[in-house]
Amino acid sequence: MGYFTKDFLRTLRNDISINEVIGALGLETRLGTDLVRFCCPLCRRFHTGTNPKTNLARCFDCRVNFNPIDLVMETTGCSFIDSVAFLQKRINGGMLHGRGS
Repeated sequence: MGYFTKDFLRTLRNDISINEVIGALGLETRLGTDLVRFCCPLCRRFHTGTNPKTNLARCFDCRVNFNPIDLVMETTGCSFIDSVAFLQKRINGGMLHGRGS
């Protein structure tokens, strides 16, 4: 379970909606005009936002970008492999959808 193809990892990073990952993680959110703001798992501030075009979340205080895998790692404290498994389970269970869904 320690090996994942580049295509599979690209799918997790790019095709699973970052906003759905934020919801699956139970992060506190606030809706902005065009983006979802969430409580940053690093600094615990709300100077954050998501960009649906890049499928990234960013904390403007920490200056850190999060893709879905990074966000799971930082929020849960899980390893890379466990974070990938977390997302994979949710895809297989139908809890997370692609960005176009």
